[in-house]
Amino acid sequence: MKLKLLASAAALIATTQTVWADCPNIDHNQLTAALKASIAPTGGPSNGGLDFHMWATVVAPDAVVCLVTKSGDGLNDQWLGSRIISAQKASTAVFFSLDNGLALSTANLYGTNQPGQSLWGLQFSNPVDFRKAYAGDSADFGTDEDPLEGERVGGVNVFGGGLPLYDENHKLVGALGVSGDTSCADHNVAWRVRHELGLDFVPAGVSADGNDNIIYDKNGKPRGFEHPNCGNNEKDVNKTLPSTR
Repeated sequence: MKLKLLASAAALIATTQTVWADCPNIDHNQLTAALKASIAPTGGPSNGGLDFHMWATVVAPDAVVCLVTKSGDGLNDQWLGSRIISAQKASTAVFFSLDNGLALSTANLYGTNQPGQSLWGLQFSNPVDFRKAYAGDSADFGTDEDPLEGERVGGVNVFGGGLPLYDENHKLVGALGVSGDTSCADHNVAWRVRHELGLDFVPAGVSADGNDNIIYDKNGKPRGFEHPNCGNNEKDVNKTLPSTR
């Protein structure tokens, strides 16, 4: 019996090591620093929305959560509900982007998911695993021991804030999700964070620039890959963001 238990433990460790090997080559400190450098409350630029503190999550190409962080020190310095939304956005971006192919941000999915559009109902296709989403000690949320890490939380999100991550070979190495502001500001923050991490070698996208940038609708009725204007200064800020590599 003891030998069987030891064998099972060894198999579990091997599986865990394999999962973590698939994560992007960044650590918790790098993600936290990139997030803090990208938002106003921690000395970075405004993103045109509410300028709130944020959550950020990185997932591997198989949607296993690798890293979770927050910009504010306290648990409720940022919207607590945005922790899971950030993981949901990261999962969505990796679910619907291709290795060396088309990259889709969560912002690109808004219009296609409206009634009468081609992907209506997409948001219900991969529900969040609530048992994993709300497990663990809240004192660990956003730290390098966040209980989401190593889990697939799932979920599909169809508004701004989720971006796929690509290395210099245009290989899909994971995805990033940020949440805690307006969805348009979330997209701007994610764009800045991805650039800070050096993982924005986007091979192709649906925007006019051939990447996965947000496409604002022109008449208040988003269709196709369009996203609504959030009504603040996010659209103007978007024009100042760095280009993808």
